[in-house]
Amino acid sequence: MSPGRSSAVRDPDGKTPIARNPRATHDYHILETWEAGLVLTGTEVKALRTGKASIREGFARVANGEVFLEGVNITPYEQGNRYNHDPVRTRKLLLHRREIERLIGAVEQKGLTLVPLELYFRGGRAKVTLALGRGKKHHDHREDLRKRDAARDMARALSRGGRS
Repeated sequence: MSPGRSSAVRDPDGKTPIARNPRATHDYHILETWEAGLVLTGTEVKALRTGKASIREGFARVANGEVFLEGVNITPYEQGNRYNHDPVRTRKLLLHRREIERLIGAVEQKGLTLVPLELYFRGGRAKVTLALGRGKKHHDHREDLRKRDAARDMARALSRGGRS
C-alpha cells in the first residue's frame, strides 16, 4: 500500500473496513440489514481511504422517497484545500426502489430507526451497512449482560474439560 493509505485488511468477502458502530447493537435490537451505496465528493472518498470517519452518531432518515445518512463525520482531507467537504453534511444513500419502499413502511412503525452499522469499501466503492433497529429498554441491556455472562461461564466450564 502507498503511504497515507489505511492499513485495513480485507475481509474474506472483499470488504475493506473503514468504521464500525459497536454501540448500535448495544442500543438497538437489529431487525434487518441492508447494504447501501453512498453519494460522496472526491475529497470524501480520499479521506475515507485514509480511514478517517466516525459513524457513532450517525442515523438515516427517509424523505421524499429517498434515504439520507446524517450525523456521520468524515474528517476533511488534508490536501483538499478550499475544495474540501463539510465533515458532517447530509449524504444520499443509494438503494433499490423496492428496498426504499420497504424502509418507508418499516420506519413509519413506532419505535423503529435506521442506524449505520459499518462503513467500508467493496470493489472500490464506498458502502454502508444500514440496520433497522428498535431501541432497547434498560431491562433489555441487563438481559443481554446476563446472556453474555452465562455463555462465558459455559465456555469456561467446557474449556476446563471436567477439571476442578
